[in-house]
Amino acid sequence: MRSYSQLFRTREFTPLFLSSSLQIAASTVSGLALGTLVYRATDSPLLSALSMFGSSLVQVVGAATLLSAADRLPPRATMAGIASVFAVGTAVLASPGLPVPAMFAVILVLGLTASLGSGVRWGLLTEILSKDGYLLGRSVFNMMSGLMQILGYATGGVLVALLSPRVTLLVAAALYLAAAAGIRLGLAPRAPRAVGRPSIARTWRTNALLWSSAPRRTTYLLLWIPNGLVVGCESLFVSYAPDRAGWLFAAAAFGMFAGDVTTGRFLPPQVRPRLGIPFLLLLAGPYLVFVLRPGVAVAAAVVALASVGFGASLIQQERLMALTPDELSGHALGLHSSGMLTMQGVSAALAGSVAQLTSPGTAMTVMAVASLAVTVALGVRRSRLRPGRGDGGSRRHDRAEGVTPRCRPTT
Repeated sequence: MRSYSQLFRTREFTPLFLSSSLQIAASTVSGLALGTLVYRATDSPLLSALSMFGSSLVQVVGAATLLSAADRLPPRATMAGIASVFAVGTAVLASPGLPVPAMFAVILVLGLTASLGSGVRWGLLTEILSKDGYLLGRSVFNMMSGLMQILGYATGGVLVALLSPRVTLLVAAALYLAAAAGIRLGLAPRAPRAVGRPSIARTWRTNALLWSSAPRRTTYLLLWIPNGLVVGCESLFVSYAPDRAGWLFAAAAFGMFAGDVTTGRFLPPQVRPRLGIPFLLLLAGPYLVFVLRPGVAVAAAVVALASVGFGASLIQQERLMALTPDELSGHALGLHSSGMLTMQGVSAALAGSVAQLTSPGTAMTVMAVASLAVTVALGVRRSRLRPGRGDGGSRRHDRAEGVTPRCRPTT
């Protein structure tokens, strides 16, 4: 699959794409509204950062308990149910007088629910598209995510300024409901990709299996840690520029969009694998400028340039899919998403803590230095691995664990 037109001619791709667009819009609008609401109530960079990214902290719980369900539940019903849960939870967050501790309780419940959603969605994408079309399809989703974040943060900023954070949260809840309806009406019912009942024990066994391969393990770390530390920088946008944070988030989304277009559409397949580490270095390097505490205009330009480096995620995901059996694709991608989001939550907490003691600009610089150091270390580690090391053994072990592949319906 080589063109965008082929993607959108593929049955079920468009409804999955549109419903995901609505969910991304809802997430960005609600995130900005919630971060603003908490910052106004507490005047705390740490709590503001955690309100926007703290739900990611419970992703590790979902990764340890729920992920076996990603390949063992019917995708349409599961995804529609998750979007509905988010609609209800976001409406609850808009309740007048809801105390901050109660807000964080709702945020954590939503984070646990989200840990299952990514595995189901991206596993379904590997069914709708063949593996050779996954990177192009995922790049389109990432580009959509960038555009919807630009639109969502800009719209959210306007709504928060003209109306209120709570009204903005109700708008986000309506978007989640629309996404649930689109999933229910636009996708066909499908059988689960794998047989057997989901369980915590099965989740642990499959996680251990995926982690047992040295190339997969290094790929996961490259997907989780460097970009998670940079998201820690982003979590401080509200405290860095309380009245202009929407501009910084929109700049980051624009840069991510540019990186995804370049990676998914224009980089030749033989060139992409060599650019994963350079993209990660680009992702963190420009944030070193924040030690000088630049104005919002310069900061937005720096953030946009850095965010081009998020294209590294597509390169690492393509490698992860090449190292993973088809019947474990949903679980593998769910583990990627859960680990990435968990690291984002940890980084938001770390960045907020450093900002409490120093300043948001200083904390961004510290997080960028940490990201650069981890990228260099993992790049050296990956270069020392022999090509294919651990793959064959892992694939033989997949069969021994009793994972039964299912025939995929044609699309």
